[in-house]
Amino acid sequence: MGSILIFLGILFGIGLWWLSRQGLMSKPWLEQGVSVAYVPTESASPAAARTGLRVFLAVVGSLFALFISAYAIRMQMPDWRDVPLPNTLWLNTGMLVLSSIALHRARQSASRGDEEALRLGLLAAGVTALAFLSGQILAWRELAEGGYLLSSNSANAFFYVLTGIHGLHVIGGMIALGGTTVKAWRGIAPERLALSVGLCATYWHFLLFVWLVLLSILTGWAGAVIDICRQVLG
Repeated sequence: MGSILIFLGILFGIGLWWLSRQGLMSKPWLEQGVSVAYVPTESASPAAARTGLRVFLAVVGSLFALFISAYAIRMQMPDWRDVPLPNTLWLNTGMLVLSSIALHRARQSASRGDEEALRLGLLAAGVTALAFLSGQILAWRELAEGGYLLSSNSANAFFYVLTGIHGLHVIGGMIALGGTTVKAWRGIAPERLALSVGLCATYWHFLLFVWLVLLSILTGWAGAVIDICRQVLG
């Protein structure tokens, strides 16, 4: 449990650093300078959208941190039985990586005004994300057919809950991505879609990061890494 909590502490520190770099933790009302009347501009809406997404990601990150903390506590009980992870999860991970890369390329294409590359990037991101979700369902079916049901063991329940909540967030992201993709294929200028594509890309990178954290917890890599660091530093 101690190793998992240390790992979560490191992740929390990384999150705080990321938020500070994004400007979420700045306090403009404390800044020195000449006061001027507020004049609404077009840039206020994108700034508000990005800040809103960062706040949402912070909340979602806290939710997953709580679940992982509960997982770390529960796994110390004597009735805990580890779940054998299906090999499908590794293929699913690859699909989510490809989806994140495709959205990163789509964001670059929107900035350049490359309409064709933007469409292909959004389409590729959606297809690979759908493949990820399909693979997750196959992994669930494989475990269920092997007798690892939701109610048969606490480890099974945590696996289904953690992967299920992550999958729901992927579905939510796909809804926003679908709307952006439809607009792109309707011929809306890439420059007008740059904000929404950028928000989708940021969200996708976050989901990939969360999934890698979950995978490291479920496989036991997180504890092993912490133990190695203790030995090296000790």
